[in-house]
Amino acid sequence: MYSKKPTLFGYGKTTKAIATLHGGGCKFYDDNTKEPYIDNENNEIFPSSEFDPEESSLEVMTPSFKPSHPLVLSAKNLLSEYDYILGTLEKKPYNIWISGTNGKTTTTQMLTHLLASRGAINGGNIGTPLAQLNQKAPIWILETSSFTLHYTHIASPNIYLLLPITPDHLDWHGTSEQYMADKLAPLLTMREGEMALVPAGLPLPKTSAFVVEYDTNEFLSEYFDIDSSKLRFKGAFLQDAMLALAVTKVLYDEIDYKLMNSFIVEGHRQEEFKDAKDRLWINDSKATNLDATIQAVKVYGDKPLHLILGGDDKGVELKELFVAIKQYNPTIYTVGANEQKLLSLANEFNLKAIECGTIENAVTEINKFHNDFSVALLSPAAASLDQFTSYKHRGDVFIESVKAL
Repeated sequence: MYSKKPTLFGYGKTTKAIATLHGGGCKFYDDNTKEPYIDNENNEIFPSSEFDPEESSLEVMTPSFKPSHPLVLSAKNLLSEYDYILGTLEKKPYNIWISGTNGKTTTTQMLTHLLASRGAINGGNIGTPLAQLNQKAPIWILETSSFTLHYTHIASPNIYLLLPITPDHLDWHGTSEQYMADKLAPLLTMREGEMALVPAGLPLPKTSAFVVEYDTNEFLSEYFDIDSSKLRFKGAFLQDAMLALAVTKVLYDEIDYKLMNSFIVEGHRQEEFKDAKDRLWINDSKATNLDATIQAVKVYGDKPLHLILGGDDKGVELKELFVAIKQYNPTIYTVGANEQKLLSLANEFNLKAIECGTIENAVTEINKFHNDFSVALLSPAAASLDQFTSYKHRGDVFIESVKAL
């Protein structure tokens, strides 16, 4: 197994883990490398421009490379991480893939929590590369990005759980149609007896899988016999929990409400906290796309809402966001790279907007108007890398700014 050392594209966590499987000694081609060098595992790292496809019989890539990347275009034997790892395992763990625009990390964590006693572990986009997962674990639960799905053509899940999708990463996929096609790609390789749980109304490809299309929480309750009133979650988290429970119902015919309710949602997703004046603030920094913010506004929009928006919107059309939040009449505080686009749309939709530039300035402005009856919500609907190192960094800055008031 793994007898053939691949050429590796990108010197990152995914590819370095694959090299470690071979005890090092692999060749990497990396955009950030200017001069060739050898690392401490005897891997050779070259500039991307030095790759010769005639000298390589197998390539595995970091999933974030765009389809237009020169390495991708020149490679003749390219595999995704999933195809390489799952395609070469003689005895595969039972694998469950979870994807979607928003909520896939939380749902992956919830399902792992529910199945931990049965030996389930998680990885993929959630943080642990497949090459580092225990191959003897009975169940792999893999948070799966649209980037990975675009390049995966061999590996296939036993269960595919697709959360609701809205246009995202259009600067990478090119069109919303291609993004949707990539999200539905696992159905092409799934076999009879395997289940796909997907949002209703999508243009499904021909598949041998048993497909369950869901639309509402009421449908999930009826179809999988889940009593949502026994769950403590609300908003998007409630549907995440119900989808996780749907999988345990399918696999083991069990619904453990007590175990589900003991799950703690990680920080930076609708994370509530109070300031020194006992006013409510919400850190939803992980809302890096429109749907995540729309769902957060639905949860808190029944009160006067101070909403911080802005960052790197990845080329997504933002009008859909304003159509959805207009009815809640939030006061908008704009920050980040797409600030002028947000201000223009706020004017078009007759919503009050204050140009702030930074999170710190936004908190200062909100402080002037926030009271015991209102809610202050950071839910940017955009990625964070225009001003921060990560969504966690952005959320931490928000929390510290509120504490400093």
